[in-house]
Amino acid sequence: MPRINELPLWLRGVLFAYPWRRIDPVPLARLRKPLRECRVALVTTAGLVSPGEEPFDNDIRGGDASYRVIRADAPLALLEEHHRSESFDHAGIERDRNLALPLDRLRELVAGGLIGEVAPRHLSFMGSITAPGRLVRDTAPPAAALLEADGVDVALLFPV
Repeated sequence: MPRINELPLWLRGVLFAYPWRRIDPVPLARLRKPLRECRVALVTTAGLVSPGEEPFDNDIRGGDASYRVIRADAPLALLEEHHRSESFDHAGIERDRNLALPLDRLRELVAGGLIGEVAPRHLSFMGSITAPGRLVRDTAPPAAALLEADGVDVALLFPV
């Protein structure tokens, strides 16, 4: 990750002027059972899309607040990355999707008995949403309902 003084001047200006939001206190839910009995889902903001699925729309002002469902058996190498930000090097994610959606690592944790099971579906959002109102109001509730319908006990966020 670059230091702020290594970023282009225009991006430094955007970051300093951006009206960052703070949620205080941060919502927290305690586990109701041991992790080794939990069903775990992954949530990424890498803009990953399964082959044949509609990519995220980079032209939506404030960012595309929709999400895509990634099946647990999805071949990671075939997922397409559509993250709109140019403020980070995408090469790592291009080489190994596990950096943004570590499904292979999750499967290893199940095999090792550290978690109960991999959820059947995972979620991919677009990162760099500069107008998160639609995301919070319109997208988050149905996304949470999908995970709840899948019996997910733990959702791990991988912000990109």
